[in-house]
Amino acid sequence: QVQLLESGGGLVQAGGSLRLSCAASERTFTMGWFRQAPGKEREFLAAITRAATNTYHADSVKGRFRISKNNAKNTVYLQMDNLKPEDTAVYYCAATADYTTPSVDSRAYRYWGQGTQVTVST
Repeated sequence: QVQLLESGGGLVQAGGSLRLSCAASERTFTMGWFRQAPGKEREFLAAITRAATNTYHADSVKGRFRISKNNAKNTVYLQMDNLKPEDTAVYYCAATADYTTPSVDSRAYRYWGQGTQVTVST
């Protein structure tokens, strides 16, 4: 059972930056970041393949957010720049159970972290 532990969330002013980290208990397959704001559905943000050779970003965050991975540390990151109040949400790290094409569908991911809160103030 893969365990994922996110960190790096917090309170930041609009225009600021945060870097989220997600440490996995073992090497994983595709990993992704999602977020969920109150009253909204979980939203795909970015995904990265096992070897970190391919990355995918949602149009809504492309150019502001960037996913990366350190395979030696079994850790995936989400660098978030130029944050906006609408980025306020709980951010989740997720991993698939096998080799699959990175998906925007949360149902494709078997393992999930507990989430980390990101709050962007005006």
